Amino acid sequence: MAKHIHFIGICGTAMASLAGLLQLKGHRITGSDQAAYPPMSDLLGELGIPIKEPYSESNLDPRPDLVVVGNALSRGNPEIERVLDEHLPFTSMAAVVREEFLQGRDSLVVAGTHGKTTTTSMLAWIFEVASKQRPELAPSFLIGGVAENFGTSFQLRETNNFILEGDEYDTAFFDKGPKFLHYFPDALILTHVEFDHADIYADLDAVKTAFKRLVNLVPRKGLLVAYDASENVTECVSKAFCRVERYGFSESADWQLRNMHHVGGLSHWELWHDGALWAEMQMALAGEHNALNATAAAALAAGRGLEKSAIVDALKTFKSVKRRLEVRAVVNGVTIIDDFAHHPTAIQQTLRALRSAYTSLTHGGRLWVVLEPRSNTLRRKVMANELSASLCEADVVVLAAVYQLEKIPADERLDEHAVIEAVRKAGHPVRICADVAAIIDSVAKNVRSGDVVAILSNGGFGGIYEKLPERLRAEAKA
Repeated sequence: MAKHIHFIGICGTAMASLAGLLQLKGHRITGSDQAAYPPMSDLLGELGIPIKEPYSESNLDPRPDLVVVGNALSRGNPEIERVLDEHLPFTSMAAVVREEFLQGRDSLVVAGTHGKTTTTSMLAWIFEVASKQRPELAPSFLIGGVAENFGTSFQLRETNNFILEGDEYDTAFFDKGPKFLHYFPDALILTHVEFDHADIYADLDAVKTAFKRLVNLVPRKGLLVAYDASENVTECVSKAFCRVERYGFSESADWQLRNMHHVGGLSHWELWHDGALWAEMQMALAGEHNALNATAAAALAAGRGLEKSAIVDALKTFKSVKRRLEVRAVVNGVTIIDDFAHHPTAIQQTLRALRSAYTSLTHGGRLWVVLEPRSNTLRRKVMANELSASLCEADVVVLAAVYQLEKIPADERLDEHAVIEAVRKAGHPVRICADVAAIIDSVAKNVRSGDVVAILSNGGFGGIYEKLPERLRAEAKA
């Protein structure tokens, strides 16, 4: 039976994707948010789903049959207050996924501190390519980003496999457990386990506990594919009841990467399985972390019975995910990159991947990083040393003011000046800019042909992705 379902916080990546899935099932969808920004605002616009801004009690008129509450929202939001006052039926995004889409299907989940979105997209594309010969493999999926091969972040098929990104962040203000505990995986990829989400996890042990609980949900007949070069991952999978296969560069890995190199814009590596050469792999994405992501997806797909040829062909044709090493513009030899990196390790991996991919950086070009500390981890001082070290992977560092610093308790706030001083002592030019206009002015006056500018944020960053190329084009015409 079709329902009117209203989403509070609809522009979150998972929320917008779920809204699209429910629309495919025939439901009427409305939504609200404080500030809509791409790529999800564009996706919702293409779907014809209206976004009401800002939050208001009137956004719930006419009265919906069900309200889905985003996990970033809390008491005091006017729409949540009306929901509670009037006893409107409400639920969480993760609960809807479980109830509406996973019942009766095999749940294939990708989890971990880093690499979830890209690995989930790779896995979905592998199943899609394999379905050309075996239609029963056509996947449904829900991804926390727009997979470029599909042009969307969701797909619904009448087949058995549902592939989804398992987020360790909490579920809703009324359900503080991680979202992925709703998904009961039949097969699971675990990429990395590090401290993150400092607003909801007290320490690394708390993070590991969440992942251990996820591992404990995989049935005996299931499959767990886990990164092999992390003590944290090893601890989390040590008591799994299912078959566990490890992947990585070490000789002990069940799925081992060897002889990786980047030539002609392509990454190449040998993939060995149980000590024998399994396949020669090729992919357009740069970076060891992306080769690891691809290997994890290949291992799970092979474990689910997909043909090797389909796996190899899919990864050869895999494009990327929006906001993951995405080239936004090339102006007068200056390449501008958009990436979602929001954790020191992810920042380090992104910058290393760019250095390996762009030959101009070995011929006088400089690698810039323009960072907005916006995630709930980066806005806190808990990982300040790791942040400073990761920024030193760049040649030039530009740091934006910490996003909404006033919302972080004073004794937990990141001291951006301490970060700058640490980077400067390491011998790297670094500056802090109060706003986007100042950043654009600083970058535009100092970049030169051959430079690569990586803009890192997990938000809209004041439209800098569009404004900086516009400024560079304008100066080129002047």
